[in-house]
Amino acid sequence: MKQAVWVDTPLGPMGLAEEAGSMTHVFFRGTAAPAAFREGWTPLLREAARQLDEYFAGARRAFALPLAPQGTPFERQVWDALRAIPYGQTLSYGELAARIGRPAAGRAVGRANGRNPLPILVPCHRVIGADGRLTGYAGGLEAKAWLLALERRHGG
Repeated sequence: MKQAVWVDTPLGPMGLAEEAGSMTHVFFRGTAAPAAFREGWTPLLREAARQLDEYFAGARRAFALPLAPQGTPFERQVWDALRAIPYGQTLSYGELAARIGRPAAGRAVGRANGRNPLPILVPCHRVIGADGRLTGYAGGLEAKAWLLALERRHGG
């Protein structure tokens, strides 16, 4: 069954969604929520909310949740590479493309990054422009800057 809930976070309300025992979406207020999800808590959504609270408190650097983002094989490859970026560190789109063995695919990596259905859990906020500037983020650039500052403050 597809379930979703809203949780309060320092970035404002965020939606968490799961299906068949795996997290499928994290979404910001004002972004499209996944269709056909029933509102209601499950044990996994409670655990995801608890781990997010720990992350926002600076007590968690990585998430231990089953994830099932839906995307193309290339998108899933990019999302797997995002999870390997250490807490508090950043990479450019080009550097991420090189890490997956596709050094000329910086723009495609950027598109896949923008389609990440699990922001924060899959840390797409850790990808920045080649010149060091912050670039697009589903929650807005202010949220991206806030997340990077949080990680720097807590030892990243």
